[in-house]
Parts: sequence; structure tokens; C-alpha cells
Amino acid sequence: QVQLVESGGGLVQAGGSLRLSCAASGRTFITYAMGWFRQAPGKEREFVAALIRTATTTYADSVKGRFTISGDNAKNTVYLQMNTLKPEDTAVYYCSSKRFIGILTDPNQYNYWGQGTQVTVSS
Repeated sequence: QVQLVESGGGLVQAGGSLRLSCAASGRTFITYAMGWFRQAPGKEREFVAALIRTATTTYADSVKGRFTISGDNAKNTVYLQMNTLKPEDTAVYYCSSKRFIGILTDPNQYNYWGQGTQVTVSS
């Protein structure tokens, strides 16, 4: 089992920045990749960014150039730095953990999830 706890969400004006954190505990050595997803009201959960153990990263087109995913192995923590935020970035952001190689953008392939943290961007 892997436990994930997100933090860092909040209310910010358009153009502002936030940094989300995801602290992992438990059997973190079984993790192949960490991902961030988001879900806005009435919409499906969508992929935001992923970080593979090799340090390879991938991003959704909608956040590329604005968001950065990174990890601190010593702290078992993954971060999502979000810059130049837009109102359409408003959503609950979820951290997730994936055990095996596969499609990084598919939420169904992730094994563990955090409880989510709300990000609200005002215009």
C-alpha cells in the first residue's frame, strides 16, 4: 500500500502561482511513476503531469510551459509548480501513484490516490 497526502491548494488570482505537494508513505519503492490529475465540477478526471522514476516527465498540452512536476526522493514528495494560472485551471487536484509501466495519461492505470486539494483561480 502507498498513502498519498496532497497539500498546497488554495485561491489565487489569474496569472498567479501555487505549488502543490504530495507526500508519499508506505511501500513507495513499488512506485513506477507519480502523476497529477485534476477534476473540475461536471467534468471527467484529466491528466495534468507525470514523473517517472527515471526522472522523465510528461505534461498535458493545456499546462505545458506553465506547470512543472518534480520529486524529492529523500522526502518521498512530489511537487507540482503551477505558474501563470488561468481560471480554467480551477479544479480539485489529485496526486496518484502507478506501480507498472503503461499509459501515463490514463487515470485507470494508477493504483493509489490522494484525497485531493482544491485549486481555485479567480479572473
